[in-house]
Amino acid sequence: MARTKDRTEDFKDAIHSVALSLGFSESKLASTMASFILNKSPERSPFIKASLKTLESIEALNQFIVKHRKDYVDLHRTTEQERDSIEHEVSMFIKTCKDQIDILKNKIVDDENIGSSRSWLGLKDDGSHADVVAHKHGVVLILSERLHSVTAHFDQLRSVRFQEAVNRAMPRRKSRRPAVSKPSDSPRSDQMDAQRPGEQAVASSAPARIQEQLDNETRTLQLELSTLLDAVQETETKMVEMSALNHLMSTHVLQQAQQIEHLYEQAVEATKYVEGGNKELSQAIDRNSSSRTFLLLFLFVLTFSILFLDWYS
Repeated sequence: MARTKDRTEDFKDAIHSVALSLGFSESKLASTMASFILNKSPERSPFIKASLKTLESIEALNQFIVKHRKDYVDLHRTTEQERDSIEHEVSMFIKTCKDQIDILKNKIVDDENIGSSRSWLGLKDDGSHADVVAHKHGVVLILSERLHSVTAHFDQLRSVRFQEAVNRAMPRRKSRRPAVSKPSDSPRSDQMDAQRPGEQAVASSAPARIQEQLDNETRTLQLELSTLLDAVQETETKMVEMSALNHLMSTHVLQQAQQIEHLYEQAVEATKYVEGGNKELSQAIDRNSSSRTFLLLFLFVLTFSILFLDWYS
């Protein structure tokens, strides 16, 4: 038996010479050969690009919260205005991410409408469109869950700040009550001293002292009430913001439940398409085998007829 010879190098040399004769340079030839070996990655769709951009925004929000976490919680690092500025930045981040997720949802709805219009027009659809729509719903669900986890972390920081504000206001209120009650005992001591013999001049000046003490108590109470009013207004503002965020979280949870239900329906529909495809494949195999049998039988009968006619003639 003759031995085979490897002619791969001769084939490469022939290709190289033909490529040079056609005007290919060495660099262009090398890039062309590399393109056959290293396939280029497929270009990402606009939906995937928008999803990655949204994910980058959510990660930037998480990094911002982690970076300013100590500044937001610690009272001795920043002022109230700076913490309000941090909270405003986080709110703007959350709003931007939510808007981007809503744009992705609208894009999915548009794709679903396109798919329904194709089925209504009777165009052929192999079921891949339903799988793509289900995949997009899963991507949006993952982004919503990631945004919810980041906002939940910031809600914990906000609750810590609110609790510190309440704790800061309560001891101040308790410490001022004994200070207000102390001057009320001084008129009694002045009256007792005024009843002593030989101190009538001090008794005549007692009403002026009482009036001055009452004025001091009034100013102290006004200061305490104004401080409590500011704390109540600040607490009310924070509670309104917390209720808005809770409403946003409940809305996201409801949307996630709807998306999960829709994903389940899409998965069931995709399973039906796969089962239909398997049935079509089995029917095609049966048709192919039956047609092959019929063709062989036809050729056999035709050959036998020709031989019979030749013998008969």
